[in-house]
Amino acid sequence: MSSSLNQPLCFVSFQMDLRLLSIATLLGILCSCSAQQEGSDCIKANAQSCGECIQVAEKCGWCTDTDFLKQGESKSARCDELQSLITKGCTKAKIENPRGSTFINKNKAVTNRKKDMAEKLKADQITQIQPQKLTLNLRSGEAQTFKLKFKRAEDYPIDLYYLMDLSFSMKDDLENVKNLGTDLMREMKEVTSDFKIGFGSFVEKTVMPYISTTPARLLNPCTSTNNDTCTSPFSYKNVLKLTENGEEFNSLVSKQQISGNLDSPEGGFDAIMQVAVCGNAIGWRNVTRLLVFSTDAGFHFAGDGKLGGIVLPNDGKCHLENNMYTMSHYYDYPSIAHLVQKLSDNNIQTIFAVTEEFQPVYKELKNLIPKSAVGTLSSNSSNVIKLIIDSYNSLSSEVILENGKLPEGVSITYKSICKNGWVGTGENGRKCLNISIGDEVSFEIAIKSEKCPPQGKSETITIKPLGFTENVEICMCASQMAPYSLYSGRIGRLCECSTDEVRTDDLDANCRKDNGTDICSNNGDCVCGTCECKKRENPEERYSGKFCECDNFNCDRSSNKLCGGHGRCECRVCICDANYTGSACDCSLDTSTCLAANKQICNGRGTCECGVCKCTNPKFQGPTCEICPTCPGVCAEHKDCVQCRAFETGEKKDTCERDCSYFNLIRVKDRDKLPQPADQSYPLSHCKERDANDCWFYYTYAVRNHTESEVYVVDTLECPAGPDIIPIVAGVVVGIVLIGLALLLIWKLLMIIHDRREFAKFEKEKMNAKWDTGVNPIYKSAVTTVFNPKYEGK
Repeated sequence: MSSSLNQPLCFVSFQMDLRLLSIATLLGILCSCSAQQEGSDCIKANAQSCGECIQVAEKCGWCTDTDFLKQGESKSARCDELQSLITKGCTKAKIENPRGSTFINKNKAVTNRKKDMAEKLKADQITQIQPQKLTLNLRSGEAQTFKLKFKRAEDYPIDLYYLMDLSFSMKDDLENVKNLGTDLMREMKEVTSDFKIGFGSFVEKTVMPYISTTPARLLNPCTSTNNDTCTSPFSYKNVLKLTENGEEFNSLVSKQQISGNLDSPEGGFDAIMQVAVCGNAIGWRNVTRLLVFSTDAGFHFAGDGKLGGIVLPNDGKCHLENNMYTMSHYYDYPSIAHLVQKLSDNNIQTIFAVTEEFQPVYKELKNLIPKSAVGTLSSNSSNVIKLIIDSYNSLSSEVILENGKLPEGVSITYKSICKNGWVGTGENGRKCLNISIGDEVSFEIAIKSEKCPPQGKSETITIKPLGFTENVEICMCASQMAPYSLYSGRIGRLCECSTDEVRTDDLDANCRKDNGTDICSNNGDCVCGTCECKKRENPEERYSGKFCECDNFNCDRSSNKLCGGHGRCECRVCICDANYTGSACDCSLDTSTCLAANKQICNGRGTCECGVCKCTNPKFQGPTCEICPTCPGVCAEHKDCVQCRAFETGEKKDTCERDCSYFNLIRVKDRDKLPQPADQSYPLSHCKERDANDCWFYYTYAVRNHTESEVYVVDTLECPAGPDIIPIVAGVVVGIVLIGLALLLIWKLLMIIHDRREFAKFEKEKMNAKWDTGVNPIYKSAVTTVFNPKYEGK
């Protein structure tokens, strides 16, 4: 083995014989191999630069002494454990061994807010977590630890949104919620002086089989239940935006009506998703956000939409128009994991106020949704205020830390120092329980990276208490020596800049957009304070912009084509060709595809959007809104009104003037005078209906200019002629006579056949007779002689 490998040698005496020399040589080889295998991880890494060396482990150092290497040694010998380098002759001053560090960028003290303070602080002026922003310089394999403080502020503002199931089984509950606004305002004044309340309701998706789509049940889904009057079914409705006015809450809620659906589970998940993502419509502030979900039934979740032919996954976006959720028929119910993500992203704490029957179901759901609570709702919701207060106190008494997505190779550990000196580690290190207002707790957080980010980029993660809007922003930078760091007075990735020309602290700042944390938008390298954008494998794809914030390949796509094939991508925005619009240029402005056979756009029943008809009347569908699968038929719909106005008969003859004045009636003499579809520029229906006397009447129904209804009716009825009595009576009599004669003939024929059979039988027996023909065979003697067989004649 070569001595340049700095391995111990095994010496042998030259006076030994050849046999001992061979054995010694073999032992030397084994000794050298063993020593090499037992070398440090730093040596085994075969690092060729300082940057590679210090990423191996925190115990590794790099010797920069130009005279350190002995003849024949590889460059990787510069990387070794610190004590080993010193032993080999490298002075401490020549050893590069950078260590990580922690720098606090923003450290605003937590707020000591009192409820009785004269000057009330706004929500954005209250601080409950300290520090707010840090920069960590991480050495690969070395953890950096910092302390995080949390203190619950007194009189912290609260937003509460009450989301209620309005299916028919919640009828009694609605009555008790109608005064909830002022009562809850009064109770919450004990907790906070800044309280807002809002209200929303939900039922179910408005398609079969969740609701009945017959016209009568669409208008009043409770027609078969004690003749109650209900409002039309809906998916989710935002009734009242968050407000400080409890009287307004009572007023609007008192006007709400119960609705109905067919199945037991409700569409509450659709409603929760819209409440979470429609922040502007709901009016959420950056304060404590509470969502009270009140129901007495289970829930549908992702996959159940297939029952109604809905297969598109929920997109997690806001789809409120006039405060109504409009895409329940288009998107499936959200999954539980999707709800957890959106509730967490929007810092919403959920209180499930459910009846005792469904407690087990919602307790399982609570275990999946962090910062949520379950309360038992009485059968008529009379205890809802106490339930809300108790659940809020339970939620606010626990602090659970959550971190954002960690970069590859980064790990984080928590240690909690809670009330009464209780210390938690592992998963318990994330939380503190039984926290009262004004209590202060702390956490020790250690962050470690096993490798440096690619090309020395910085990474950012956030840590926040669940259910709170405040967070800690942590920028992690690589404490890594560059390959050319041995040259003094030069900086930059390739030492291409002079410190005399560019200030070091200006370099990264010039490459951050809007004083953000991402250097060159993570799409380039900062070279001497200027962003150099990355190259893409596809030469047609490129990054651009001062901060590499733009590109020409990340625009919206349609039909798997960039900008739908009808535009170009500039800085992640589609510039559409003429006659196209939309974020993906997939919306055509051409209306020719929406023209119906009558040359009207969408048959006058909808609007042409992106070359496709959107029917304004939900009864109609089809390419041009010409199909109405659930309609009872135009003729049947208007029959009673036409009958009462034209002939003063029918079911509506007593209410004709009130119910049937919505169309113009025009009388004609016969059916040939009725208008024909080919002669009209608007839809026309020909009708033939029968009245109670089995008389037929004919009419047409049409709508002119989308507003004026017009009916042409033949003013004479077609009634069937009465029966001719004489032919009917004569026919009946003749029929009875003929049937009687036929029966007599059949009887006579049967008797003849019977007599002939009896005579033939008699003749046959006569021919077979064995008696003397001279004696009357019918005569029998009056004397009977009996012989005794035992008599022997004695």
